[in-house]
Amino acid sequence: MALSLNSMTYFSSPKLPSKTLSLRSPAAYMASTLHTTSKEAENLKKPYCPPREVHIQVTHSMPTQKVEIFKSLEGWAEQNILVYLKPVEKCWQPQDFLPDPESEGFYEQVKELREKSKEIPDDYFVVLVGDMITEEALPTYQTMLNTLDGVRDETGASLTSWARWTRAWTAEENRHGDLLNKYLYLSGRVDMKQIERTIQYLIGSGMDPKTENNPYLGFIYTSFQERATFISHGNTARLAKEHGDMKLAQICGTIASDERRHETAYTKIVEKLFEIDPDGTVMALADMMRKKISMPAHLMYDGQDDTLFEHFSSVAQRLGVYTAKDYADILEFLVGRWDIEKLTGLSGEGHKAQDFVCSLSSRIRRLEERVQGRAKQVSTVPFSWLFSREIKV
Repeated sequence: MALSLNSMTYFSSPKLPSKTLSLRSPAAYMASTLHTTSKEAENLKKPYCPPREVHIQVTHSMPTQKVEIFKSLEGWAEQNILVYLKPVEKCWQPQDFLPDPESEGFYEQVKELREKSKEIPDDYFVVLVGDMITEEALPTYQTMLNTLDGVRDETGASLTSWARWTRAWTAEENRHGDLLNKYLYLSGRVDMKQIERTIQYLIGSGMDPKTENNPYLGFIYTSFQERATFISHGNTARLAKEHGDMKLAQICGTIASDERRHETAYTKIVEKLFEIDPDGTVMALADMMRKKISMPAHLMYDGQDDTLFEHFSSVAQRLGVYTAKDYADILEFLVGRWDIEKLTGLSGEGHKAQDFVCSLSSRIRRLEERVQGRAKQVSTVPFSWLFSREIKV
């Protein structure tokens, strides 16, 4: 699960007042104890504090009786969801795509990797790094899934189908960040220490997808996110190929393939919910879309740039890695995948939700066209991930 959101105001998180924004980064003190300056020493005395929330959180919004639906689906999940996992011995591993440290040709392989990476522009690396950082915040995503009522892993080693899925999904996803991290390290193109700081900040800050411990909302969110990640990694693969790095294209394409398989599993869960409880599920979908799908890394911070996520998203939008059009396309795909226009027997509120989600993608496209039609001011910002080189956003 991973990815950036486009830079359009419609989709971005609510802007914090300037006074509130200033509370985001200075409060998050994770400075190293090595070679500290007087300012750093002062910061060390202050406790780590994650970014302030920008809204009132809602928790445990699902009615208690709905929990029974997910308990009743244990057997179904065993037969229909766990099949989308691959046995470990049949899974690819990061080392399959990287120079072999035991090989006599290891240094030559690294040299070849570095030579290929020199042909890739800086703005591509901004997106690749942002995607990698998002993948590396995997502990947050497993935590989010384990907040969902009725499907969480109650013990950490629960044998329920839902818990087994979450752990195995996490294990498969874990390879994505590992592979991209090692590639970037070997490329020599990026500032790994700044990247590592960003990962630490992001995991410490968490995420708030507004899923309210509600698996209806949670599985709709993951369905959207897995498709978004599939699109993003697929586009980074395409661009890597255009820049002549076939190995990197293979890496990104392989990760995209995993995300596509995971998307299929999550969309199948929601499809089952539409079958059992169409009214509740369509209202949950409308709820998530009204709140707008926030990307997993929306609290991204590197210790310097308070608007790092927005800058990263702008580069992804400009390169066509993940755009406003993709956001609308995903919604349109899911509406078709779940046959939402054909739902019948809905309540009055259910009909309103149905009408809202079925018309939303066209509204998003019209908004995108208006935004694209406006004159844009071109600016550049320094990215610490690339040794503070200026990148167009």
